[in-house]
Amino acid sequence: MTNTPKHGADIDRRDEWQKLRDAHLREDRPPSTAQGVHHLALLSSDVERTIAFYQDVLEFPLTELFENRDYQGSTHFFFDIGNGNLLAFFDFPGLDLGPYAEVLGSMHHLAISVSPEKHAYLKTKLADAGVTIDLDHDTSIYFTGPDGERLELIADELGEMYGESVG
Repeated sequence: MTNTPKHGADIDRRDEWQKLRDAHLREDRPPSTAQGVHHLALLSSDVERTIAFYQDVLEFPLTELFENRDYQGSTHFFFDIGNGNLLAFFDFPGLDLGPYAEVLGSMHHLAISVSPEKHAYLKTKLADAGVTIDLDHDTSIYFTGPDGERLELIADELGEMYGESVG
C-alpha cells in the first residue's frame, strides 16, 4: 500500500491566516445587519425525488410548494431545516441544466447542524436509503444529494465547529 501525501501537504499558510485574523477579526465586533438565513435556494431536476430525499430520508419537513414567480411552470418549494431556516429548491422544466459543477463562486457544500443523536440516526437512514457517505470525520458526515449537491450533517451546535466557537 502506498502512502499518498495529503493534497496541499507542502503548503503552509499559517502566517497568512494570522495576518488576516490580525487585520480583520475585531474584539469589538458590531452586530450583523442580517437577521439570519431566510432560505438557501438549490436546483432540483425531479421535484418528487427531492421531496422524498429531504423529507423522508433527512426528515426536513416540506413547508410550502408553489409556482416560481420568475419562471412560468417552475416549482419553488421549501423545507424546514430548523431555527426558522429554510432550504428551498427550484425546478426549471424545459431548460437543459447540466449536472452539478464546482466552479468559483458556486457552493462547495451545505452544512446542517443536527444533534449527536440525530446525527447517528440520520447516518443510518442514509445508509438504509443507499446513500454513500463520502467522508465520515468526527462529528461530520459528507454525502451527495439527489442532484449532486454536496451536503454535510454536523453534530455541533450552531456557531461551533469541532468544539470551537466560529460565531
